[in-house]
Amino acid sequence: MQKVRPYVLCIGGFDPSAGAGVLADIKTLEQLKVFGLAVLTCNTIQTENEFMALDWFETEIILEAIQRLMQVYPIKYVKIGVVKNSDMLGQIVDQLLSINPQCKIIWDTVLGSTTGYNLFEMDNLEKLKTVLPKLCLVTPNILEYNILISFGLIDSVGGLAILQKAGHSKERLGVDILFNKNQIIKIQQGQEKLPQKHGSGCVLASAITGYMSLGNDLESSCKLAKSYINRFLNSNQTLLGYHYE
Repeated sequence: MQKVRPYVLCIGGFDPSAGAGVLADIKTLEQLKVFGLAVLTCNTIQTENEFMALDWFETEIILEAIQRLMQVYPIKYVKIGVVKNSDMLGQIVDQLLSINPQCKIIWDTVLGSTTGYNLFEMDNLEKLKTVLPKLCLVTPNILEYNILISFGLIDSVGGLAILQKAGHSKERLGVDILFNKNQIIKIQQGQEKLPQKHGSGCVLASAITGYMSLGNDLESSCKLAKSYINRFLNSNQTLLGYHYE
């Protein structure tokens, strides 16, 4: 008989291609033998090549679903993906912490799709100054990291850990940088140049969350997730990766 698996709650969008969003999260967690739960923030019409439409769920419905799951299952780790704006993110984070103040929250800072569709409303980023300090980790790519820097959000969050992904970096192929407790840790494993995959950021963040739920510390979880994402990227030559351990 298998041992009881930890629960991880994934909050994000529905991608019908299953390459990104909560479907990709759940695939990843299942490979790690972690029980994944999901709450949707939006429904999309997209494939791995094209983003066509998006429909947001009301924040009240999202919060109600979170409350129910948090009350029934012992959820200690949460991965958040795409959210509409800073206000939605703030309400979600406050809901989670009001039910479990010890909950560790990882936010994959999805500000736009790789196909150029804007997913995050940028007109109230100042609110993030009150939200980010409540998180355990954020995982921006270079472009997203620079946006956070330009709005002074990184300096304002103190002890927040940041995994700066190598995606969109021409100078630092395959090297992620973890900023954690005044440490700067370079994470590089395997090849520098790997095939691109739709949803790779979702997979990396959910893998980190899954490994943390299994008892690994943050640095170890980021390194293990890096190995996972490398296998995912190498799984085939298409934009839709295969999950396996």
